[in-house]
Amino acid sequence: MALPLIVTIITLVCCLNGPTAVDGKKGFGAGEQEWGYVTVRPYAHMFWWLYYTTAKVSDFTERPLLIWLQGGPGASSTGYGNFEELGPLDLDLKPRNYSWVKDYNVIFIDNPVGSGFSYAERSSGYPRNNAAIASDLLVCIKKFLTDFPAFQKVPTYITAESYGGKMAAEFAYVWYQAQKQGKITSNLKGVAMGDSWISPMDSVNTWPTFLLSTGMVDTDGYNRIKSSTDAVQRAVDQGRWQQATSLWGRAEGVISSVTNNIDFYNILYKVQSYRKSAQKGLLRNDRDAQLDRLMNGQVKKALGLSVGWGAQSGTIFSVLQSDFMKPVTAQVEKLLNSTDLNVFVFTAQLDLIVDTLGTLLWVERLQWPNAARWHASSRDPLVVDSVIEGYVKKYDNFKMYWINRSGHMVPTDNPIATAAMLKDLTSNA
Repeated sequence: MALPLIVTIITLVCCLNGPTAVDGKKGFGAGEQEWGYVTVRPYAHMFWWLYYTTAKVSDFTERPLLIWLQGGPGASSTGYGNFEELGPLDLDLKPRNYSWVKDYNVIFIDNPVGSGFSYAERSSGYPRNNAAIASDLLVCIKKFLTDFPAFQKVPTYITAESYGGKMAAEFAYVWYQAQKQGKITSNLKGVAMGDSWISPMDSVNTWPTFLLSTGMVDTDGYNRIKSSTDAVQRAVDQGRWQQATSLWGRAEGVISSVTNNIDFYNILYKVQSYRKSAQKGLLRNDRDAQLDRLMNGQVKKALGLSVGWGAQSGTIFSVLQSDFMKPVTAQVEKLLNSTDLNVFVFTAQLDLIVDTLGTLLWVERLQWPNAARWHASSRDPLVVDSVIEGYVKKYDNFKMYWINRSGHMVPTDNPIATAAMLKDLTSNA
């Protein structure tokens, strides 16, 4: 497959004493945009899509740049993150009240190669592990900053969700090192990892307790689920990583059966019954189909792309099966031990797949110089307009946020808490 011809043009108008203006492209929806491909390795092409901020500023460089990385692996930032969580338009193409673009420049990257509009021409183009994904992302952002040098000095933050957080931890570290060594001209300032697949077994092993404590199962259901999660743990202990991923999928199936089809991303979402959904499909799957039609229809046409959105997402998940269940807590420790980046972890109380119980376990085990001081610090309410939207525990550059009334997709479920957290994250800009 030949790389589509994507021409990215930015016109910088400089006045002697005036601000830098931008003349971006008219992409899909309102606002100035840019998009394009970066060949990160032979036969591997990564797609990105930038939205310039719509904030009332004289110069777009006055606002930070936020990078959004989706999960999966195989889910698309340009699709799910953009239209279902934080972009200027929602899935029904209505303006989103709490779009991040109103306050920040936002770039969505379809990562790893094989997600969304990113694609591999042959099997060697797919990354095989988390380190390769981070390396690809570094190549991508370096090329973007070379082509759009106005962003080189703009304070930049990586934000991520789910498996995207696993990728973000390693990406942030290799980027910081490259920046420190002068191999990339940039201004990376922080990383925020939300409901992130950092320590998979901490999530999996706490599923039974989480479901029992929230009233979603009884003791018999707890025992059935625990039996399935114990099988995953045995596979991990024996280094059978690919089988661990398969057993993880089976454990999810047991949960679906025992709970009559609970939503893994928000345990309070309304769902169809297990029996009915088997006949007609899940409510979430209906939305997935709607997103697929949008991305492969109007969006693909507006951006002038020839690649099918999501065509390789199943393949990239399969390729990464052996890496899927491996933890990356060591990468988070590197961020805390070897960088001065703002490091944020946020977790949502209604998320099952990466539940708060599991997240807290690995966070509290982190080894870094200020770990004892962080443990001893207070856990304070996150108050916005006199409402408690969550809680935060912090020391120095590390903060953990608990987000109330939210599931896995925090920007969608609690945009107010998200906005407060982002303001805090970018406070060192």
